[in-house]
Amino acid sequence: MRNPRDFTKPLAIGAPMPPNDIAPRPSRMIHFFDPSNERMANKVPDIIKKVDVLLANLEDAIEVGNKVAAREGLVSIANSNDFGDTQFWTRVNSLDSPWVLDDFTQIVSEAGEKVDVIMVPKVEGPWDIHYVDQLLAQLEAKAGTSRSIQVHAILETALGVTNVEEICSASPRMQGISLGPADLAASRRMKTTRVGGGHPGYLVRVDPDATNPDAHRPTAQQDLWHYTMARMVDACAATGCLPYYGPFGDIGDSVACEDQFRNAFLMGCVGAWSLHPKQIDIARRVFSPPPDEVLWAKRVIDEMGDGAGTIMIDGKMQDDATVKQCHVMVNTAKLIARRDTEYAEMYAFTPQDLEG
Repeated sequence: MRNPRDFTKPLAIGAPMPPNDIAPRPSRMIHFFDPSNERMANKVPDIIKKVDVLLANLEDAIEVGNKVAAREGLVSIANSNDFGDTQFWTRVNSLDSPWVLDDFTQIVSEAGEKVDVIMVPKVEGPWDIHYVDQLLAQLEAKAGTSRSIQVHAILETALGVTNVEEICSASPRMQGISLGPADLAASRRMKTTRVGGGHPGYLVRVDPDATNPDAHRPTAQQDLWHYTMARMVDACAATGCLPYYGPFGDIGDSVACEDQFRNAFLMGCVGAWSLHPKQIDIARRVFSPPPDEVLWAKRVIDEMGDGAGTIMIDGKMQDDATVKQCHVMVNTAKLIARRDTEYAEMYAFTPQDLEG
């Protein structure tokens, strides 16, 4: 057991104070890029303007021979760009890899003031976060950084899902969790080779017609990830972390990508990974609350006053619970609007609405 009072103390002498809270910031898309790829690196200044989170990937999709180049590319990009309100993240190699210690060491010592969040793959329990927490504190103390780097875990093993609540509460650095469907499918021995999304074999079928048992029986495809996503969202909500949907691998199927992202949004996720530029706009659209619903929520809040009692608006009952739902919608919209002027106009917010 860890003393909860220690959460407010640095884990190394001279390290910066750990965060007391994870400030909500728009992070509708976490856009991945390969920092060892010169062509991609040259596009970074333009991409910064289009995304909420830019992530330099050091793990999967980076060939073994490019691991060092990717890490050095990350440092160069971090120190040569002004990210403004855009968050700059990185995904390090897995904790059992031969590259991860150098990842942490070089990132903190050479780019610790620019990297907001370190994403850790294949987290299986709180012990992984405790190790990362202690290591980062030591490296931050040595480098003399002014702030704590936050930690984001990827949920991509069966053991990690089993321990998701403990992972979320393992450290004050815990910024959030992403669903990693591909590795999780392999860990569970699921019989799918898809990266996210549904599967045509995972379905329900209507009962047979008793008067015509041979008649066609319609089916509906189900979501393989519903249980895991719901558990992840609850664990994050209970601990102040932020939940994200991970990758949708079929780049060419924008319709299914949008559907999967919207499922995640409706269930409480704040964003998703974008693996290709075309997925940036999908995530931006899906994880921004619909303007008509924001306008409706603002109306309910205005008419309900202090939220006490019950009233009818356009034939719909509104009470304390629905006002709370409306505040979630409006508060999310304000976060988006402060960053995205287009949505500020669609939500009909005034400058005064967005103050504070």
